[in-house]
Amino acid sequence: MIVDGKTEVWYFNMLKRNERNLRINIKPDLPTKKTLHKQYQYVLEASENNDKVFWILDFDTLIEETKKAKKGTETPIQEFEKYRIQIEKRFPNVVVIVNAPCLEFWFLLHFECTSQYFKNCDTTIKRLKKYIPDYIKNEKFFTRQNQDIYLKLKPHLKNAIANAQKLGDFDVYNPHQAMAQMHHFFLDNKLDNYFT
Repeated sequence: MIVDGKTEVWYFNMLKRNERNLRINIKPDLPTKKTLHKQYQYVLEASENNDKVFWILDFDTLIEETKKAKKGTETPIQEFEKYRIQIEKRFPNVVVIVNAPCLEFWFLLHFECTSQYFKNCDTTIKRLKKYIPDYIKNEKFFTRQNQDIYLKLKPHLKNAIANAQKLGDFDVYNPHQAMAQMHHFFLDNKLDNYFT
């Protein structure tokens, strides 16, 4: 797992802590240099030494960086699309997962089926608090013993998978489309019997 934020690391560490019967090694990695190019390089390196690599990105960051890009230069969204196409063509053991705007949208899909696009993570969290009122984006909240984020969401995992599938896949020409492609992880051929 190559992720772009601590939230994903905490979430997958809790999955690992609670699903001890999983016969795979889930290692969420947060690259120290988080530029898109560095993440891409890290993904390619990881693909050489692992059966499967999941590259998980929150798209709200790319959208914000694209707004700030100088005219006439390659935008972060264009750079990402270039990397995504190269991965699809040359690295069959890499799965690119986009969450738009952020991982919290995946959490929200555990409770409701919505295609509403939230412009940033804060607005997504506001809606998520309807279902998890005490939600805080910090390690202490995510990793509480017997109350961690994965345990809170697990009873609704099948709902989240079904809701995410209804939203379709990433479309570079429609970057403001609400989506969570996390279902690709849970439905991977090595895991689908375990989670479905």
